[in-house]
Amino acid sequence: MAMIEVNNIVKEYMLIRKETGLRGSIKSLFAPKKECVRGVDGISFTIDKGEIVGYIGPNGAGKSTTIKMLTGILHPTSGSIQICGISPQENRKAVVQKLGVVFGQRTQLYWDLRLGESFELLRRIYQIDERTYQENMALLNVVLKLSDFIDTPVRQLSLGQRMRGDLAAAMLHSPSVLFLDEPTIGLDADAKHAIRQFIMEMNRTKALTVILTTHDLDDVEQLCSRLIIVNHGKIVEDGPKDELIHKLTPKRQLIVELQHHVEDLTHPYAELIKQDGLKIWYQFNKKSITAAELISDLSRKLPIQDLSVREPDIEDAIREVYKTNTPLKIPSLV
Repeated sequence: MAMIEVNNIVKEYMLIRKETGLRGSIKSLFAPKKECVRGVDGISFTIDKGEIVGYIGPNGAGKSTTIKMLTGILHPTSGSIQICGISPQENRKAVVQKLGVVFGQRTQLYWDLRLGESFELLRRIYQIDERTYQENMALLNVVLKLSDFIDTPVRQLSLGQRMRGDLAAAMLHSPSVLFLDEPTIGLDADAKHAIRQFIMEMNRTKALTVILTTHDLDDVEQLCSRLIIVNHGKIVEDGPKDELIHKLTPKRQLIVELQHHVEDLTHPYAELIKQDGLKIWYQFNKKSITAAELISDLSRKLPIQDLSVREPDIEDAIREVYKTNTPLKIPSLV
């Protein structure tokens, strides 16, 4: 059975557009102009146990709205959701026991309590038995090094320490699914590394299913095996990360450094996109010519001293997706 099943969910909002000036305010009061906006527009996907999925898109794409529906905070206008076989809308209490949620700009820790006291309070809220709690705390302490600041009031924690505390709080009750919304936002390199290591360790040891929404492409590159890319409330791509990169970015770059200046740098299957002294950047389509063939051709006519091939990365692929998807027309209801 899939851990998460989402079937054609839609979330609509009714917005009132006010006109400017006194006349517009009076008109809006008696005859408001309403617009029906679809924040999420017919999204469907399935996520299996143990997957780490990047759920990504630009601001306003519908990512957070989808996560709020998956966790039961919002109800979809239509469509259905199953988390571990349970509907978060029909039985939210049962679903919450199986979920861990971390929002990068919010916290579930208690501001004036020591971090350890926050954990104790959450233990009682989730009704975690003492043995399970101690075992989980021991594991979380090893991975997140909580003992260094567990007696510090939450309000005195650094951002990196608070994020580690939030991750521990989300994992105390042994959830099956972890939702992460910008978990490394604003963190330094060491804190980001610690959090990524934690996520990978929990996935490896507990087969934890992780859904990650982020604008940090390093998080996506290092953690996710699959990407679901959304734009304008719709899924525009869904598949293994490496396959999507391969599909969306057919062009590669060959960077050549010459021994001395040459007049003719052209090649029929490669575009010269940049030159800086003796350093030349070519762009080529892998469907037209392979890197090996291009290198062989150029070696016969150019005095090459050094070269390298630049493969496209996740940022290239996502940029390509956004470039090829135009905004949806929003219907208006007056």
